[in-house]
Amino acid sequence: MTCHPATQSTTPIDLASAAWQFGIGLLHLPFDSAREQYALGVRAGLIERSMLAARDFELGLGMAEQATLGPLARRC
Repeated sequence: MTCHPATQSTTPIDLASAAWQFGIGLLHLPFDSAREQYALGVRAGLIERSMLAARDFELGLGMAEQATLGPLARRC
């Protein structure tokens, strides 16, 4: 038996959780955009294709994310 979306009830806790996840996603957006731009630059040949350069970029960006977002930053 399948459930139709109209018959499912949404609790305030579900809505709060979804809002929290959306907000956290917005905070991470600039850092995700920077990662995407770096990848596009590598694919276009504008940035050196190097594992060491990618590591250095990611370390720097990760430190910036941690400094900016503090406890809301991703942990690897």
